[in-house]
Amino acid sequence: MKIYDSKLKKKVDFIPLVENKVKIYVCGPTVYDQAHLGHARSSIVFDLLKRTLTLSGYHTTLVKNFTDIDDKIITKALQQNIPIEAITKTHIDSYNSDMQALNVLRPDLEPRATQSLDAIFDFIQALLQKGYAYQTKSGDVYLDVTKDKNYGNLSQRGIDDENQSRIKDNEEKKDPRDFALWKAYKGKDDIGYESPFGFGRPGWHIECSAMIDKYLAYKDQDFCIDIHGGGADLLFPHHENEASQTRCMHNKELAKYWLHNGFVNINGEKMSKSLGNSFFVCDALKSYDGEILRNYLLSTHYRSILDFNEEDLLSSKKRLDKIYRLKKRLISTTPEKDHIFEEKILEAMQDDLNISKALSILEEMLNHSNQCLDQTPKDKALHAKITSNLIFVQNLLGIGYKDSISYFQLGVSEIQRQEIETKLKERLEAKAQKNYVLADSIRDFLNQQGIKILDHNNGSTWEKI
Repeated sequence: MKIYDSKLKKKVDFIPLVENKVKIYVCGPTVYDQAHLGHARSSIVFDLLKRTLTLSGYHTTLVKNFTDIDDKIITKALQQNIPIEAITKTHIDSYNSDMQALNVLRPDLEPRATQSLDAIFDFIQALLQKGYAYQTKSGDVYLDVTKDKNYGNLSQRGIDDENQSRIKDNEEKKDPRDFALWKAYKGKDDIGYESPFGFGRPGWHIECSAMIDKYLAYKDQDFCIDIHGGGADLLFPHHENEASQTRCMHNKELAKYWLHNGFVNINGEKMSKSLGNSFFVCDALKSYDGEILRNYLLSTHYRSILDFNEEDLLSSKKRLDKIYRLKKRLISTTPEKDHIFEEKILEAMQDDLNISKALSILEEMLNHSNQCLDQTPKDKALHAKITSNLIFVQNLLGIGYKDSISYFQLGVSEIQRQEIETKLKERLEAKAQKNYVLADSIRDFLNQQGIKILDHNNGSTWEKI
């Protein structure tokens, strides 16, 4: 297995801290709004990583958090005059529903900041006691980055970088790079919790380090976890600050490897709320089935920018169509492993999730399988091998898992479905009475409605054109 380490900026051999075990932490969403395509892409990327590692023989544990304490959440709760918990529960439920539609496997654990306050308190107290943090007169607690000689090593951004303009100046800070571990309560437009440092709430960065410590970290290894991941936008300041506070706490690095997925652009423009092009997953799911969306989002290498546009999405759907056309040709049989295919496609994914190569191998398999079925359509061993290959693709890439008949009927409402079935019965009766003019007129009518009739020995089925 090879992966691209964002810290070293090169592809390296992946060697887990403990043989055959992998611990991964991924930064999840701040739950103040619906999940957007950036969330979907990140989730699919790390879903592919876990699937690849698992099929490579590793026992893989993936933890992804929910940030449920944040300025934006507080603002929204105040605007709507409802409890913060109502905001976060709504959006966590919505997020999980969207990810399920995209066939993203649930993480092994999904901790929340509000459920991890004790761990956050312990972490901050230890940093204060060790002299790495300080509390201001106003009650805020900051990490003193000057005490961390390796601060900036992850993102390669120093004090003179233009990126420091992102850090708000504060007269109580010892250094402009210092970041908040604890924010003192600011009044009625804020939220607070009792803590050893006074009434207030945790900063953004501390929750991840504390939750990794509580739920995932090795205590006896040179690093806390194997892999830390997230979107490229999190590299600085979030991941830099996480790495720093954990280094100060434990005198060792947070993660052995850092993985970051690329941005999503919408029709050539960077996706952002300010540009008004933040495409919500729930909106995309109104027009496209989740599997179709997943198939498209996984088709660009995870480190590249994905330029989302509907023309490419529909074009990529042809791959799914091809999978389900092949699936439709197969007879029910006990799968028989095709070790050569499994090794080839898995090897591609083991090379830093080389999805282009993996999809090329998949395409070759689909073409070859159809050619073989054309030549020997009743070869049971062939059917068994192809069935096994499609199951492996389901497990590795998370596509092709539907029933083939259901797939080709996607997007048809229940009312339309009942009308189609009624027309099919009428057509069957017309054919039985040898009224072929009526039968053909029903076929033509359905065709005009976007429905194609498929006749076979046992009757007729239909597909959406």
